[in-house]
Amino acid sequence: MAASAPAFWQRRGALARLLRPLSCLFGALAARRRARLLPQRLPVPVIVVGNIAVGGSGKTPVVDWLASVLGAAGYRPGIVSRGHGGELSAQGKVALVPPGGDPAQYGDEPVLLARLTGCPLAIGRDRPAAAAELLRQHPECDLIIADDGMQHYRLARDIEVAVVDEATLGNGLLLPAGPLREPLARLGEVDLVIAHGPLSARLQAVLGHVPAYPMLLQGGELRALADPALRRPAAELRGQRVHAVAGIGRPQRFFDQLASEGMTVVAHPFPDHHRFDVEDLAFEDALPILMTAKDAVKCAAFAPADCWEYPVRAQIGPGAAERILEKLEDGRTSA
Repeated sequence: MAASAPAFWQRRGALARLLRPLSCLFGALAARRRARLLPQRLPVPVIVVGNIAVGGSGKTPVVDWLASVLGAAGYRPGIVSRGHGGELSAQGKVALVPPGGDPAQYGDEPVLLARLTGCPLAIGRDRPAAAAELLRQHPECDLIIADDGMQHYRLARDIEVAVVDEATLGNGLLLPAGPLREPLARLGEVDLVIAHGPLSARLQAVLGHVPAYPMLLQGGELRALADPALRRPAAELRGQRVHAVAGIGRPQRFFDQLASEGMTVVAHPFPDHHRFDVEDLAFEDALPILMTAKDAVKCAAFAPADCWEYPVRAQIGPGAAERILEKLEDGRTSA
């Protein structure tokens, strides 16, 4: 993916209209494929976390939050992820992510999620096979969280959580004329929406009776890549110039968050899942270098001394956790 979405995805201009027939074909083929698939049911409940648009909406912090909520409620969740950007997934393999796994092998997001949650985590393009392997090696897991799994219909699911940042929905058209993987109406079928930012009246009408809960990504602390035990408040850099490095779906969100901390940001956007090397961080001055947690797992081995991770955690509005736990309990009692 490019460092930023194509500009024409934000409006229904001439290029979007030209590509509209391809969008219709994409939608028809996707709907046909979904209708023909036979979902595979696991012996444990499955919660899918995903979105309907290309680009970052904040799914990784939501999976981290969800694993914490479920663990506190007495569940022992495992996580399955595609492992995008990792060599093993690209080769069609299924694997469990070991502690301190190599992002080049397993993908940046799975390695980060394994570190954040402490949950067993399996990767693979074949989500049912990845989940089955996880349960085989970790039979204590009594629930599966499928990261970025809304469009992977071969894996049957009990609860769907859609993470929505309306800015990523653009012109509301399907690929390639717009950024959508599925029509907006798909959001009216999920169990709940986690909203990263305000939702317009138009989108709220699309949701209908589906409840939406606000999400805020909170940071405030920096961790040294050279020594994760070394931490400092982000406020210490207020008023200073910093290099901000981001290889995520929406780099500008990261740059804006650092600017809100009072820093003067020298922005360096990279494509999502970018595989960093030493040259990417070789700046001529001695300014501090800040990056996202997703990028930090790939850069820790070669990062300069004054290089810092800016981790964020999801703060989600009241009622979301209760709704998920209630639906799990309803499924348990009706089984």
